[in-house]
Amino acid sequence: MAVFTEVSAFDAQALLQRLGLGGLQQISGIKAGIENSNFFVDCEGGRFVLTLFERLSHAELPFYLGLMQHLASKGLPVPAPQADAEGQTLFTLAGKPAALVNRLSGGHQLAPDVFHCEQLGETLARMHQAVSDFPLHQPNLRGLAWWQDTAPRVLPHLSEELAALLRDELAFQHSCAAQVSLLPQGAIHADLFRDNAMFEGLPGREQLCGVFDFYFAGVDSFLFDLAVCLNDWCIDLHSGALVEARALALVRAYETVRPLSGAEHRLLPALLRAAALRFWLSRLFDWHCPREASLLKPHDPSHFERVLQQRRAIAFHAV
Repeated sequence: MAVFTEVSAFDAQALLQRLGLGGLQQISGIKAGIENSNFFVDCEGGRFVLTLFERLSHAELPFYLGLMQHLASKGLPVPAPQADAEGQTLFTLAGKPAALVNRLSGGHQLAPDVFHCEQLGETLARMHQAVSDFPLHQPNLRGLAWWQDTAPRVLPHLSEELAALLRDELAFQHSCAAQVSLLPQGAIHADLFRDNAMFEGLPGREQLCGVFDFYFAGVDSFLFDLAVCLNDWCIDLHSGALVEARALALVRAYETVRPLSGAEHRLLPALLRAAALRFWLSRLFDWHCPREASLLKPHDPSHFERVLQQRRAIAFHAV
């Protein structure tokens, strides 16, 4: 969440009026994140998050907004897009596609322990079960095809050693693609880092109360979604190594809702590498090919380089 496109109070009020949410009280830019322009909006009708989409098109967005509506309707802790009198949830603001969703309560748990990982694992599995009847389809736009298209743009900026690492991992993931395509699939979050979840409650008793920022979602293997979570919720941030107690807790909690198949257990190490590659590559791209934006600070790509090196060196099996 950054600010690439500013929104005037006049335009924000016009949207609120269309949605029947009353007068604008305050609008402020959100500093975190790097993809879209995001704002906290307080009004007579409540507290919301306004997103202007900088890369996604009007044609692509119904998938994301529909997925959020679908999951919210199934009782999952997901912010629901606000609709106008005609049921529309996608609008145009300052020349960009825009949506308004309710703001979740609680706060981030940036130092998760086993207790938090268990809750995340169970919720992730419930999300995967809930999309069995979700009718819309859109591929993971940051999947293998994007990796192959983006790598040539960042390779000239890398040392020989890192360029060799990137080429070798891309080749490995290409060799796994046919097997991965046979795994259980559906609409996944694909970006469920610890800062995309909210908890509330007393310390040591926090309850997961929200999952948000679905704007990297797409149809892909459920195992890839699980791997993304493991690579963020269950690691030592300094080294990138998996913390086994947290990783096992997350997977076992997930399996209480949706048991993994034998093929999924077998391919988990490869998908952990894939998830590390995806975020290393996207951070390399944002670092070396930045966009201008107010409040934008690209993430350091070296973090996911370390994660990838760890996953290549040590294969994690949750059995």
